[in-house]
Amino acid sequence: MTKSIDFYFDFISPYSYLAYKKIKSLNDLNGYKIIYKPILLGGLHNLGGITAPAFNVRKMKNMKNDCELIAKKNKIIFKWNDKFPINSLYLMRGYLVLSEKLKEKYFEVCFDNYWKENTDISSEENIHKILDLCSINKTDFFKNINDKKIKDQLKELTNLAFQKDIFGAPTFVVNNKIFWGQDRLEYALDEYNS
Repeated sequence: MTKSIDFYFDFISPYSYLAYKKIKSLNDLNGYKIIYKPILLGGLHNLGGITAPAFNVRKMKNMKNDCELIAKKNKIIFKWNDKFPINSLYLMRGYLVLSEKLKEKYFEVCFDNYWKENTDISSEENIHKILDLCSINKTDFFKNINDKKIKDQLKELTNLAFQKDIFGAPTFVVNNKIFWGQDRLEYALDEYNS
């Protein structure tokens, strides 16, 4: 059986962005098999009765400083987004409607726009710009993200993550072992390589 790393993410998670940048640079050298698992972080928090750090002033202040420290140490371009937190629902559904060949570009453009370019990726105007950058048909995109099957699929992925005891993003799962947080990426990679 081929090993893989399941990477649970939401575009609104700064730690998911930082983990993505770290794993992307490592993956260029090592060729890890990564399976990206989109979830709706707000929905996951609701299922678990968790108050997100974004809604706690002290945690929010620390999270912002923490992300900047991590980015600096890892030489990742990072800018705290003025519009944090946003509703990522359309973009997360969007990941599900794309063909495999478009997903990687979309993934990177969404993350970079939010956590590198300080763009409000919840605005329809900016979603249109993201789709243009990725050469994605806008009419099809907006039609598909409003399809009940896609709505249900994102809910189901979020519910399945909750049932696996996943409670935040990013979370990595390797060999059915859960590693939560960007600072646990190395442990997930150790498990992958064992």
